[in-house]
Amino acid sequence: MSQSEAVYPGQTWETRSPEEVGLLQEKLDALSELVGGFGCVVRHGYLVYTWGDATRSMDVASAVKPVISTLLLFAVQEGKIGSVDDPVAEFEPRLKTLNNGKDAGITWRHLASQTSGYGLTEAPGEAWAYNDYALALYYDVLMQKVFQDHGTHVLKTRLGDVLQFEDPYTFEAFGPHDRPGRLAISPRDFARFGLFYLRGGRWQDRQVLAPDLIRMALTSVVPPDTPQSSGIDADMLPGQRSLGGGKTITPIGPGYYSFNWWLNGLDREERRLYVDAPPDTYVASGHGGKRALWIIPSLDLIVCWNDTRVEDHDASPGNPNTLCNRAARLMKEAVQDGK
Repeated sequence: MSQSEAVYPGQTWETRSPEEVGLLQEKLDALSELVGGFGCVVRHGYLVYTWGDATRSMDVASAVKPVISTLLLFAVQEGKIGSVDDPVAEFEPRLKTLNNGKDAGITWRHLASQTSGYGLTEAPGEAWAYNDYALALYYDVLMQKVFQDHGTHVLKTRLGDVLQFEDPYTFEAFGPHDRPGRLAISPRDFARFGLFYLRGGRWQDRQVLAPDLIRMALTSVVPPDTPQSSGIDADMLPGQRSLGGGKTITPIGPGYYSFNWWLNGLDREERRLYVDAPPDTYVASGHGGKRALWIIPSLDLIVCWNDTRVEDHDASPGNPNTLCNRAARLMKEAVQDGK
């Protein structure tokens, strides 16, 4: 499909039946029954299937993380940051002396890759640690020091207005004083964000985010042989908050993780994450897959869900029997035309 033929939603989604876009309704029914919750399916730019209330805005947990990294890419494009490899200490000088200078070398790329070593004994880039304290540092410095603006307004002006989100959305999913940076958004609006990536940062007739930045976000995988953090604590900045969890939340990531997206790569044991999904699949995942945005470019397919019974994303490498991978298999089986 050429860009001139590409379909985008305007103020509302154009709809088609699953059959009109080469999908099997019975497989989508099976998918929605398997996972529960609420969500939607988009193919070829059309909204083709919903279950539950796909207009309902709810916290997406860690599925917010690729959104934060996308706003980092806007900061680079706008010249607010020179490069993702610049030190964060340029905007948060206290990092220069933290832990005798260990954290002075933390870059934006480290924060987007969960390899910063923040609050842990490892040096930046040395080890993998899925770290929600580092994520809060990332969000706070990006919004307060780089954009110098309220997070939801940054999101509105870079993505919300451009992609024409239909439903309420906010980076204060639980209110202004409870973990700001947690995104509440509806599945049908989050699917617009997925389509934005699927179309290489383009929306309608405008290249909103440079293709090389989108490409970088989807190809900068943490090397599969990256060691796990020891989990031994080191000092953090005074009053450092978390965006939700701890510092070593999941061991999986190396071989899969790129700018907070989960890619369908191979880990050090050569296990594929989404066993039966196409290799080009990538996912924004929260709460073990309970809240997720799936993008499968080779099938021109987007699936977005929330509040499901999926909780085994992190047990999925090499395991076709997780709920997460059974759902991915149904997505693939739903496609009848193979393209």
